[in-house]
Amino acid sequence: MLRKLMKHEFRATGRIMLPLFLILLVTAVGANFSVRGMLDTGSRFLNVLGALLVMAFVIAIMGVCVMSMVVMVQRFYKNLLQDEGYVMMTLPVSVHQHIWSKLIVSAVWFALTLVVVCLACLIMAFDVELVQQIAAGFRELFQEIYRNLSTYYAINGTAIVAEFLVLCFVGCCAMCLQFYAALAIGHSFPNHKMAWSVLWFFLIQFIMQFLGGMGIMLLDESWFHHLLLGWTDNISAMASVHLGMVTVILGEVVYGAVFYILTTYFLKKRLNLE
Repeated sequence: MLRKLMKHEFRATGRIMLPLFLILLVTAVGANFSVRGMLDTGSRFLNVLGALLVMAFVIAIMGVCVMSMVVMVQRFYKNLLQDEGYVMMTLPVSVHQHIWSKLIVSAVWFALTLVVVCLACLIMAFDVELVQQIAAGFRELFQEIYRNLSTYYAINGTAIVAEFLVLCFVGCCAMCLQFYAALAIGHSFPNHKMAWSVLWFFLIQFIMQFLGGMGIMLLDESWFHHLLLGWTDNISAMASVHLGMVTVILGEVVYGAVFYILTTYFLKKRLNLE
């Protein structure tokens, strides 16, 4: 059922995200034309048009990034907390599957948004000589990597890439769960549900920031702090990188788990769809 839920989510969100990606790429082409010719002409009309195309490209980038987050939160809100919720909650699917389908789909769209934004920037800056220089730079980089490649660096490099991907996924999930938890708590009230959701979002943020600050203060000069300082003198730089990545991942997991528990509890026990 999780796969079916994800398929449904991709269809619903793709109707919005794919046209936005197309608009961004089109504005990137227009911005490229303006940078390569329109802004250098003596025509005032072409200069203004070129400036407008560049501005449209910048606005399109910001719009796609913002909308990727808005759409993912809106899907949770409309699909589980509004009229659709009556149908979704009667399906033979657990609350955990509902949440994970939205988290996985959200992470995929966030990753695609990053890829499309990078592609749009490359299109906007596209120039034959520039592309040749970039290709030559990558060729030299790969040749240098190949010359210095060994089992030690290959394994550690692969591990770092895997850790980074896990960190990105966990970070995306934690970011979405902050909004999910606030919406789920807000919709446990009989009236003014969205207002309560906004209030709880900021309240939860304040509490988490306060607890995080207190935790840092308590860890400072503690036995754990001295233990970490002792480790840094006895482990290699690569091991320090892995330790730092794993620590950040675990921190994000704990941070997201708090919101996940709140979301599942209020969806199961306190959800008010009236």
